Amino acid sequence: MMKRYDAIVVGLGAAGSAALYHLAKRGAKAIGIDRYMPPHDLGSSHGATRITRLAIGEGVHYTPLVTRSHEIWREIERETGRDLLVQNGGLVISSDATRAKTHVSGFFDNTVGAAKKFGIAHELLDPAQIGRRFPQFRVHDDEKGYFESQAGFVRPEECVAAELELARKRGAEIVTGDTMRAFEEMGDGVRVATDKGLYEGAKVILSVGAWLPQVVPPEIARLFKIHRQVLYWFDVEDRAVYAPENFPIFIWEPRNAQQGIYGFPAIDETGFKIATEEYAVETTPQDINRDVTRSEIDAMYETHVAPNFTGVKCDCLRTATCLYTVTPDAGFVIDSLPGSERVILASPCSGHGFKHSAAIGEALAELALEGRSRHDLSAFRLDRFGA
Repeated sequence: MMKRYDAIVVGLGAAGSAALYHLAKRGAKAIGIDRYMPPHDLGSSHGATRITRLAIGEGVHYTPLVTRSHEIWREIERETGRDLLVQNGGLVISSDATRAKTHVSGFFDNTVGAAKKFGIAHELLDPAQIGRRFPQFRVHDDEKGYFESQAGFVRPEECVAAELELARKRGAEIVTGDTMRAFEEMGDGVRVATDKGLYEGAKVILSVGAWLPQVVPPEIARLFKIHRQVLYWFDVEDRAVYAPENFPIFIWEPRNAQQGIYGFPAIDETGFKIATEEYAVETTPQDINRDVTRSEIDAMYETHVAPNFTGVKCDCLRTATCLYTVTPDAGFVIDSLPGSERVILASPCSGHGFKHSAAIGEALAELALEGRSRHDLSAFRLDRFGA
């Protein structure tokens, strides 16, 4: 007889690994399936560091999720001894004249509003204050800053590895190097067909990231666009100046750019990490160009690094590409597949999802096992798009 599970998780990146961990933590009979060997660098859950912040400019409904995620990561750190979350502070810079957009309009003011709503400790800084505290930034006289001491970064590969480690420890099965080919609702369950086998579960969580448009019906797939992003690590003149204790994570909406830039301190013998966001060209996981050209590196340095930072060399130590899965409103999709209560879509995406992933995994486990979650997921329903 075919083995049956309480839940099958397809895709073990940020949301999937967290969901499998929480399913196993609740004693569920669960299995996770991934086409690669997570953590890996072919999706959206890599790059050594991801920003985390409590006041969320994309919407106040996200703050409870990231707050809970911080709690979960601290719990996992205590159990595994891994270093997952570093709260070295975060700086958001913008101006009233900016044309840049960070996921949504009004990002800076939204961030301040979320901090006030949830009582998150923060400071509002003028250019002189930014310059005195963080002389690495070349701010302009009309710019303003928001500093949050509890912001920082998480280590995505470590988070995924830790969650899978604990899921396995608690009895979850993990199948890697196996690709789902189809799923079908049958009676009181769902059957998942992969290259190597068949699996049946009471519920299926599809957390396949950039592959989601390829496994859902066309009317749902149209809501997701896949974009290539590039991460850059540049050498610095003095590593101590850009160390986490002296340099915060940042999000900056420059005055003369369409998209913001963001970045991280130099950690683990790597350089200063910086990226922007590009949405001009769509791609797929199969077609993405993983090579980063010299002209791309030079353009990043000349446009975004040299004018805005002191003490950063033009030597690029490393690059990486990742995939953004983006919805029309830059919000998440966490909902049942239309017409089914047994297939759960999990796309906490659009470039700001990892910081919420631990709590989203908890919510997905609750949805799969209980049909509802303690977390308010109403903002992530598909029907907001008319789907």
